[in-house]
Amino acid sequence: MATPRVLILRAPGTNCDLETEVAFQQAGAVPTRLHVNRLLENPHLAKEFQILCFPGGFSYGDDIAAGRILAVQIQAHLSGMLNDFRTADKLVLGICNGFQIMMRLGIFFDDSEKNAPPATLTLNAQGRFEDRWIHLKKTGDRCVFLRGIDQVHLPMAHAEGRFAVRDDAALQRLEANGQLVLRYCKPDGTGANETLSFPDNPNGATSNVAGICDASGRIFGLMPHPERYLLPTNHPNWTRWDQLPEKGAGAKFFENAVEYFQ
Repeated sequence: MATPRVLILRAPGTNCDLETEVAFQQAGAVPTRLHVNRLLENPHLAKEFQILCFPGGFSYGDDIAAGRILAVQIQAHLSGMLNDFRTADKLVLGICNGFQIMMRLGIFFDDSEKNAPPATLTLNAQGRFEDRWIHLKKTGDRCVFLRGIDQVHLPMAHAEGRFAVRDDAALQRLEANGQLVLRYCKPDGTGANETLSFPDNPNGATSNVAGICDASGRIFGLMPHPERYLLPTNHPNWTRWDQLPEKGAGAKFFENAVEYFQ
């Protein structure tokens, strides 16, 4: 299949679905923004798509906890749809709030771990919302969305994005499985495997983790926003550059998703 179709699932409070639609369009996919109520009415609509994306925002106002309500809706009424994307040769992407939703669903972990997940996303260590550009380093080759990416500079904006693990054994297992694929780093690309402090690690994440994938590498979630850096003029330093790059660094994430089906 040369041109994958993308289901961008939105809900009340989602606010990054338009940017995500543009990102997939520019990458050569055919995206459709679909409200969760339409999918609840007819779950079979999801069978038409090869990529499922949970975009950023504040679904249901992040009441109770970030991503919790939409995750409960999906778990209660759309678990079959979610399982189809997990077991078929399809892709799932979650950005910021989408990553939070996916973490609540336990989609990254084995079914045996759902009652005691090895990791979660919780309040930033400094106890406040952070909105800044951060440096990231790929630290594994498993993830489909990170192919051809080594280091990247992206914006982030969240209050509940701190990656935390249940215990050291859980961290070691995720590390051994190659699931900790994207980490915060210093501007020169070093430090991803060290103990970084703010602002290099902007939320106090364990092991500087900014994004994880499942064991297959087809299901990926990250806190930063690649859809907000598609054009060179999206970068805050674009007026200082002598020569602008052809594309923003975030475009590669979406191009990788499309190329997977080619």
